Amino acid sequence: MHLSLKIAASSLAVSLAVLAIKYGAYLLTGSVALYSDALESIINVVTAAAAIVAIRSAGRPADAEHPYGHHKAEYLSAVVVGAMILVAAVAILREAYGAILAPKPIDAPWIGLAVNTVATVINFAWSGVLIRQGRRHHSAALVADGKHLLVDVVTSLGVLVGVVLVVLTGIEVLDAAIAALVALHVLRSGWGVIRESTSGLLDESAPAEELARIREVISLNAGDAIETHDLRTRHAGRTTFIEFHLVVPGSMSVERSHEICDRLEAALQKALEGAVVMIHVEPDHEAKQAQVVAG
Repeated sequence: MHLSLKIAASSLAVSLAVLAIKYGAYLLTGSVALYSDALESIINVVTAAAAIVAIRSAGRPADAEHPYGHHKAEYLSAVVVGAMILVAAVAILREAYGAILAPKPIDAPWIGLAVNTVATVINFAWSGVLIRQGRRHHSAALVADGKHLLVDVVTSLGVLVGVVLVVLTGIEVLDAAIAALVALHVLRSGWGVIRESTSGLLDESAPAEELARIREVISLNAGDAIETHDLRTRHAGRTTFIEFHLVVPGSMSVERSHEICDRLEAALQKALEGAVVMIHVEPDHEAKQAQVVAG
């Protein structure tokens, strides 16, 4: 099993545990803010399951219908995650509105706060794991899941503040008001996840530092080539697609130019795990400038 898939499966288990803890805190207190927090955690379970499906789909090899693979499945999953965050925000707003109209006292607030704090600490620690591993393995689904958990952490902190204020001031409507404010933050974060994920669906190029690394590798391994030009890149999940034109002397044999292409491809795949390299060989009269690397 790929590491990303193992992490996603662990994320589902963590989400289920956190949901159970938060719902227990709500049962102890009857707080609408804690109920809203538990409601948002249901979305964590759904998004963790979506990440598992996406990573499994993205890992499938290329076939006749998908010759470039299934890498973009993770971006689709990340968009779904963003949409689910928006749904959670709307659900929280609905609950908060009902509680503003009919405020209720909070039972056993300190015990409920302690229980909810345990869930918040778990979420915070696990979100860091997801984001770090997702970026390391170029998994959009894991990064989106981690960012969603961070949103959940902010939600929980807002809820904790609301419950404490209700207990200290006796103003019961603050419970729902804090939940409504947190829901607005969740809406903003959900939109951010969707916006970031759609860039991958639109074939966004590799980041500047990665492009610099690609140019460096090409320059060091171009051998007897005259130059390269028209370098293009795009990301799709864990895969970076690299395409460029390689200009060689017109007298160079096909076998020799092929050796240079093989060396370049191997070097790029070593520098960037999972890179897919396409090189178009051209004769010297196609040169655009007198240097080895020209993007």
